[in-house]
Amino acid sequence: MQGTVDGFTYGLVTPLVAYLMACLGGALGLRCTTRSMLVSQSWRPGWLALGSAAIGSGIWTMHFVAMMGFTVEETPVHYDKPMTFGSLAVAIVMVGIGIFIVGYKGARGAALFTGGTITGLGIASMHYLGMAGMRLNGRLEYNTFTVAVSVVIAMGAATAALWAAGQVRGLMWSVGASLVMGLAVSGMHYTGMAALSVHLHGTDAPSAGDSPAALLAPMMVGPLAFLLLAGVVVLFDPLIVMGKPASAPVEDKPGVPAHTAVPHQASRPQLRTRRSQEHRGSRAPQNH
Repeated sequence: MQGTVDGFTYGLVTPLVAYLMACLGGALGLRCTTRSMLVSQSWRPGWLALGSAAIGSGIWTMHFVAMMGFTVEETPVHYDKPMTFGSLAVAIVMVGIGIFIVGYKGARGAALFTGGTITGLGIASMHYLGMAGMRLNGRLEYNTFTVAVSVVIAMGAATAALWAAGQVRGLMWSVGASLVMGLAVSGMHYTGMAALSVHLHGTDAPSAGDSPAALLAPMMVGPLAFLLLAGVVVLFDPLIVMGKPASAPVEDKPGVPAHTAVPHQASRPQLRTRRSQEHRGSRAPQNH
């Protein structure tokens, strides 16, 4: 028996909130990735790890906010907690691999393609592993072509976002990139949901159970708290609005931004030469 699936139980509320969560995680993660390119090697892993966790948490939170609006009319839906949190770990780890590749190799060429591919596969893996954590009186089936389209969307979104992070530009550039990333990730989610059909095991009347929101909300407290803390860290960073520096970087030292301006030593000999010439000119003998 075919189940009656409704992905918009609360109307546009869950898609909009899910989109905002994807944008928030994307903005924090991309900004941390950009920030990692402005610091010394010793501080870079910390910023990249924070960016990975922010993007992974944002995507995971987006997915399960959207799933609050998912119901099957004929059967209650429950979630396996170990598998649900396992999907969060997969998202953070795979996104982290992609971000570290771009953070150390640069957002171009083979590094960008590899990092974007791994990050996109991480987004898709999180989605379908999270779906596998659903428990209901039936089985889930997917349309292969639509699933493939959703994976391509995830890979394209991840590659574009990592490219934007690698441009090392101002805050508004990252905000714009995060809006695009949020739209693409949300599009990937709902494309994947469009591939889903539910085949019920029986025709018994559904038993009473908690709503999806009541089941999922407690599980999202931790990731949401983390996103808030990450936002505080990023917000109070002194280089958060810095664009691409024009000066040469100093030698890498712990705690010293790699793009801190260095004194213009080359200009000092020229200054001394000009002053010496002026001094000699002022002492030249005058003809009366």
